[in-house]
Amino acid sequence: MAGLLARVKSKLFIASKLKSVHPLDGGYASLVRGRSLDFEDLRPYEHGDEVRDIDWRATARMGEPMVKRSYAERRHSILFVVDTGTGMQALARDDRPKKDLAVLTVGVLALLAVRHGDDVLLMYADGERARRLEPRRSEGGVELMLRSLDRAIDAATAPAPRDALLEAVATTIAKRMIVVVVTDEAPLGDAVERRLRRLRAQHDLIWVTLRDADPVVLTRPAASRRDAVSGWTVPDFLHGSAEIVEELDAERRAEDARRRALLDRLEITHVELDGQDSAVAAVLGMLHGRSHARR
Repeated sequence: MAGLLARVKSKLFIASKLKSVHPLDGGYASLVRGRSLDFEDLRPYEHGDEVRDIDWRATARMGEPMVKRSYAERRHSILFVVDTGTGMQALARDDRPKKDLAVLTVGVLALLAVRHGDDVLLMYADGERARRLEPRRSEGGVELMLRSLDRAIDAATAPAPRDALLEAVATTIAKRMIVVVVTDEAPLGDAVERRLRRLRAQHDLIWVTLRDADPVVLTRPAASRRDAVSGWTVPDFLHGSAEIVEELDAERRAEDARRRALLDRLEITHVELDGQDSAVAAVLGMLHGRSHARR
């Protein structure tokens, strides 16, 4: 198997060259919200840093902008809670494997985390139970984590018990962490909302929605479309119907609005990803939004 992290790095390299995306280091700084008065040391100013953190005396002495670094900036733990059920074996909105989009999403944030000295952990469903991997803090560890995620999705034979995963976080993770939930467009019901309210009080949450491919399209697809969970194949005669496409789009827009409203109400950072080509920019845009949120 080719290195999964190598693919992630190639996407990061491309994104870092785009003028519309701020530098990656500055983007990561906004993943960790909150401030500390516990002074640790100084480091050079990076794009995305707060101007108020500049130490002007040190700047004059060193001849370049220097930023005060606090203990709050170091040694955080980022827990990736990933839906590894059969739904992740489907296609994403860009008609490419949703599994690859999940690996890319986790890989981007995990790579940035370990490069800044933070720990990363993975929790996913192994059958009916939640499995949590030990913390990693190196690029080699991230590669192993991504391979575990890749294998778990391939081996899935049933939808992931998302509610059980969230409950496992609430009941087994005592230390406050940044919890990144990576899941699909399955509706967020009352049970999920109750668990999110509890988790919001315990941890700093980020919700990443991987969007599904359109089940019915205006032009005949190259291959038959099949629901990854039920195995049901979409009849060919449905494709090309503008009325059906519009009805499905309306349902999706309504569900999108309900999900966004809930996450906004709970003040949970969230982002929706359509495909691999736009994923890195969207994730960094989400981080940029966190940096401008009230702390």
